Amino acid sequence: MRRLPVNSPAPNQSARHLAGASVAHDSAWKHVSGQARYIDDMPEPEGLLHAAVGHSAQAHARILSMDLEAVRSAPGVVAVVTADDVPGHIDIGPVFPGDSVLASGLVEHVGQPIFAVAATSHEAARKAARLARVEYEPLPARITIEQALAAQLFVRPSKTHLRGDPDAVLGQSEYRLQGSHHIGGQEHFYLEGQACLVEPTEDQGAFVHTSSQHPSEVQKLVAEVLGLPIHEVQAEVRRMGGGFGGKETQAAPLACVAALLVRATGRPVKYRLARADDMIQTGKRHDFLNQWDVSFNAAGEITAADISVSGRCGHSPDLSDAIVDRAMFHVDNAYFLPAARVTGHRCKTHTVSNTAFRGFGGPQGMMVSEQVMEDIARQLGKDPLDIRKANLYRPGRDTTQYGQTIEQHILPDLIEQLEKTSDYRQRRQAIRRFNAGSPVLKKGLALTPVKFGISFTAKHLNQAGALVHIYTDGSIHVNHGGTEMGQGLYIKVAQVVATAFQVDLSRVKVSATRTDKVPNTSPTAASSGSDLNGMAALDACEKILSGLVAFGAEHWKVPAEDIHFADNQVHLGDTAVDFADFVQAAYMHRVSLSSSGFYATPRIHFDHERGQGHPFLYYANGAACSEVIVDTLTGEYRVLRTDILHDVGRSLNPEIDRGQIEGGFIQGMGWLTMEELVYSDQGQLMTTGPATYKIPAVSDTPPDFRVDLLADSPNREATVFHSKAVGEPPLMLGISVWCALRDAAASITDYRYSPPLNAPATPEEVLRAVTASELWLASAMEVADE
Repeated sequence: MRRLPVNSPAPNQSARHLAGASVAHDSAWKHVSGQARYIDDMPEPEGLLHAAVGHSAQAHARILSMDLEAVRSAPGVVAVVTADDVPGHIDIGPVFPGDSVLASGLVEHVGQPIFAVAATSHEAARKAARLARVEYEPLPARITIEQALAAQLFVRPSKTHLRGDPDAVLGQSEYRLQGSHHIGGQEHFYLEGQACLVEPTEDQGAFVHTSSQHPSEVQKLVAEVLGLPIHEVQAEVRRMGGGFGGKETQAAPLACVAALLVRATGRPVKYRLARADDMIQTGKRHDFLNQWDVSFNAAGEITAADISVSGRCGHSPDLSDAIVDRAMFHVDNAYFLPAARVTGHRCKTHTVSNTAFRGFGGPQGMMVSEQVMEDIARQLGKDPLDIRKANLYRPGRDTTQYGQTIEQHILPDLIEQLEKTSDYRQRRQAIRRFNAGSPVLKKGLALTPVKFGISFTAKHLNQAGALVHIYTDGSIHVNHGGTEMGQGLYIKVAQVVATAFQVDLSRVKVSATRTDKVPNTSPTAASSGSDLNGMAALDACEKILSGLVAFGAEHWKVPAEDIHFADNQVHLGDTAVDFADFVQAAYMHRVSLSSSGFYATPRIHFDHERGQGHPFLYYANGAACSEVIVDTLTGEYRVLRTDILHDVGRSLNPEIDRGQIEGGFIQGMGWLTMEELVYSDQGQLMTTGPATYKIPAVSDTPPDFRVDLLADSPNREATVFHSKAVGEPPLMLGISVWCALRDAAASITDYRYSPPLNAPATPEEVLRAVTASELWLASAMEVADE
């Protein structure tokens, strides 16, 4: 049988838009024309009700009484439910317990749902939910990471990765530095907020239209809350208006609340959060307190490190255990740590439970090593890029602190290439000259790498299923467990299927993700959507191809090895048959034209007790060079230019990948520079909308923005056509902007001092860094005068 092996490049056939071609997003025209249908655009079923919840006004308190009479009697209200009305499970924690669908007796963050309302309109439900009279007994509330650490309050036990004897090396080192910084959280701020529509089905079941990255989890939790077997609930996701991790676990509680109201009323229920409610009630990226003690030699090479990363998890575990794990895995970023201790704390605070966000803890961990590189450079009087290059993983120095060997050293050459194409050295000298003659405006420059592990760190999630049908006209229908949130997963999987059969992409249709078509799916997360679902779809195609080749060999009397698919045809020796005609013939001879497919990521394992293993199938790599200009009187700044070189292996769709890189960089830049979450001392979120929470605008994009894909770099692993993941890694390219801002502030001291700069580096924070540099310079001058 001549078929397309997994580890071969897609052939250059004349069938249109196969894997490797730049093809527009399958819903692009629907997005721009307004025809793309989201949850709130769906035709409303007869008798539709709308949901809202009443939520806690206290960060930590006992509920003494709750009077809901005014809620029940409000105009339009049809039903009100509390925890007492839950027929099944109350706890809907996604991994570990701790999340109640509706709180009862105790509340642990402002915004925690305590009852739910179904009314005849969205406005009526929201107004009614505000009429409850709740009496609380306030309890001590711990809001910050420092408060949680002082009280030793954690949602999960702390963990440590250890290699060698870092204490001994640190104690004997001539060069040593200690430091810490705060890294702020980030609101997902998707265009489509959290939303679902739940319809009743027979046998008290439910059909859930959900905006979720994890429809199988929605299905499971709704079933458990209703006290039903899982097969009585179906969940469907056609598309999301953005996810970024915020809809991996946080979509399920809405579906559970709506399902309870469906059970109470027998009518369909839509539950859509208003923006302010969404920001108050749902989790964000974890903010972190990072601390380190690092030794190094005169060449700037790190010799030992003792690092702790502490994440603000909120009131419950949610996904925090794995998120802090990934922060621990990525504190090294691209750099070898010969002796290291890495400790991760999962801090419990009385704030909303934080959750997945693009990068899943990795970005917060990487910030440690990138600040350390800068600080070593300032202490030794060297260029930060030279210190970064000196510490890169390379042969002989290629094992991570958690025991995984770096098998493909891409970054040294990638960085050398970007250093040349971005004119880093020439611009560094030009910036020095500019700063020397400019007392107010200062420029900064930084080139930073990214090494990001690809796989779920929870091993069991590294699996996927798919379902492929060929119809008798030669058209192909695909369903798989991945969800589409704008990242282009559907079009990539469609290209994989088109390539497998060597037919035009227009023949392939990917339908909405549904739990009754492909069951027990993993979330679309960890940058693994194309890797997992593409391989599962390819497996299904290869099973169908096997049957078709056997049929062709028997029917046309040719050896199987003389049969191949190309250019919308099936070539059977010297005979070429149109693909649709061949499929029709196969159908008439009772040959299966449908198959399921499955894929499980190989070679991954990790011993959490020992903190050692091989948690990632491979690493994605990239680098960015960013230049900024800072007004030292106000702290205001602009990004002037960014150059990016990123490795996506053998790209399935280069333009989709470029879009992911551009968007990821901007989102990462926004996280580190302007997106500031502010809480009151009482745990009340103060930034609840675009008036107070600022995300990057088009005007914040670098006016000179250059993005290139690393050429001739197929993945050595047997991923789908040797491509590489591209969803999360580009976000960390935004670290280059944060480092460039520090570089600009350091120029005030002629690069002899590294000023502190917490993230987000708002103008106020940048001004503090500038002030710290000026004070250091004044002190140094006083010492020199003496």
